[in-house]
Order: sequence, then C-alpha cells, then structure tokens
Amino acid sequence: MATRWGICSVGKISHDFLVALKTLPAQDHQAVAVAARDLSRAREFAKRHCIPRAFGSYEELAKDPNIDIVYVGALHTQHRDVALLFLRARKNVLCEKPLAMNPTEVKELVAAARKNNVFLMEGLWTRFFPVSEQIRALLSQKTMGEVKMMRAEFGNNIQHVPRLVEKELGGGALLDIGCYCIQFACMVFGGQKPETITATGFQYETGVEETVTIVLQYSGKRQAIITNSIMVPLPNQAAICCTEGIIQVPGFMWCPTSLVVNGKVTEYPLPPTTETMNFTNSTGLSYEAEHVRQCLLKGLKESPIMSLADSELVAYIIDEARQQLGVTP
Repeated sequence: MATRWGICSVGKISHDFLVALKTLPAQDHQAVAVAARDLSRAREFAKRHCIPRAFGSYEELAKDPNIDIVYVGALHTQHRDVALLFLRARKNVLCEKPLAMNPTEVKELVAAARKNNVFLMEGLWTRFFPVSEQIRALLSQKTMGEVKMMRAEFGNNIQHVPRLVEKELGGGALLDIGCYCIQFACMVFGGQKPETITATGFQYETGVEETVTIVLQYSGKRQAIITNSIMVPLPNQAAICCTEGIIQVPGFMWCPTSLVVNGKVTEYPLPPTTETMNFTNSTGLSYEAEHVRQCLLKGLKESPIMSLADSELVAYIIDEARQQLGVTP
C-alpha cells in the first residue's frame, strides 16, 4: 500500500520534494492532497504535480482523513504553529528543517507528537544520503579508529534572499544552512552533548548572524569546528579526522554524492529526473521520503537515524551560538 502524502505549502522546497517523490515507485508513494493559504496557488500546484485534492487552508488539510503523513515546507517561522496543527489533528509529520525556531518550540512539538502518539521527524535530509549511511557504517565499525577532529563548512552569497536575512522570516546563517553542519557533528559524535560551545562571528545589518564559526569541544579531547556564511561561498566540504585516517566529503556536504576514505573516492549517483529543480541535488529528498515510509510501516513514532533527541540537540547548539553572537529573537 502506498504512503499517502499531504503537502503543506507550495513553495520551492515543496516542488522539489514532489519531484523527488516521483523518482520513487508510485505504488509506494503518492501525493494525495496539497494546501496553501491561497486556494488558487494550491490548485495550480496540484495541477502541476497531478495531486487530486487542493485546499485553501492548512486546517482543511489537517482534517483530511485520507492522509498518512504531512510534509511541512512552510517558512521557518511558521513551523511550530503549522506542525502543531497537524500533530494535534493526529497526523504524522515530516517538517522541513529547522524543526522550529528555538529549543522551547522544538520541545513543544516533541511533546505534542508524543501526546498524540504520532510520528514526527525533522527534515534534515543529509542524514539519509548513501554517503551519510556509509559514514555511519565506517564510524560504527571503528575501521578508522577513534574520531578526534571534525570540520564542516557551508556558505554561499545568499544575502539577496529576503528569508535568509530578515529576522521576522527566520533568517540567519545558522537556522538555514548552519543546521546541516551542526547535525553532521551530532551524527559523527553519536548524539553526545558537547562539553563546551564557543561561537564567534558577525551580525548582518538586520540583526541576524551572517558569518559564524563554532567550536564544539567533546570529552576525550575531541573537537568539531563549523563555519557558516550567508555572505561568501565556502568550499562546502566536511572532514572527519580519525586516528587511522581521514573521511572526506569533498563538496555539497549537505547533499553529498561522493565520499573519500583515505584517498579512495566512491561516487553515489542521485536518482535522475528531467524536471527543473530549485535546489542542489534535490532528488536526494527521495532518500528521506523512503526512510519515513519505512518508519511508518514499522509503526515507529520517530526516526532511529534522525531522532527527536537529535533535533533537540541541534536546536540547543544553534540557540547557544546565536546567544553568544548577540542575536536576539
């Protein structure tokens, strides 16, 4: 039986998510309804993606009984309210990153999911790429020895995009792109809470963070260094330095298609599509969607790969770094 998806919001990421779904078997995944604040936009989106039902409010989508899970692709600042709407309607939810704007809101969503006994996962799609799966396998097998140092960076000149610089739209380097590097550190260090968090950087003229470097210190003299910027392009690479060698993600660390282990390169091609995409490597959203389907088939209420505890930890680190930079809510 197919997993029936409801799509909340008709922005660029929702389009890419739908294109990614089409790369998966139709008997496994079906988009059956879409909602937007504007009914005409919802109908246009539904027509474009062959979705049978379109709604002009999120409330109508929440009441639709013929949906297995809702994908929330709304603006960052709307995630808490919109996800709560669906969770309280006892709908399973896959919510785009960041799950919410701060740790308090994240905990509120986690509590609501547990109270209503439904599945909730933050859409940090990086976790589900084959490259990430291979990294986890290497680390669990201890073939590279002990991890001592990790670095990751993600930056682009994207200051012209309003939602990335306007505070009221949830802007700033950390919430939009920094979360990818932070989740990478959390994955590499097995969800451990860092002993210390030290952030340095600069604010944009709107009061959000524009360039940030974060040092996470872990027990056993282990360290992660993360750099993010909305002002300049960075190499966008990641490296895990171990006692027996080095694991490198040579580019697009948030949506990787290649891995270098002690100099040996392995490629992991993406599912192909002929449709136009808005973001880099977006057909990789299919890995996330299929993982969610498997969780639902098993009756799980959270992902074993991107757990709710991980989402809380990512939010905590982002919040602490922003506070150190003087970024106020």
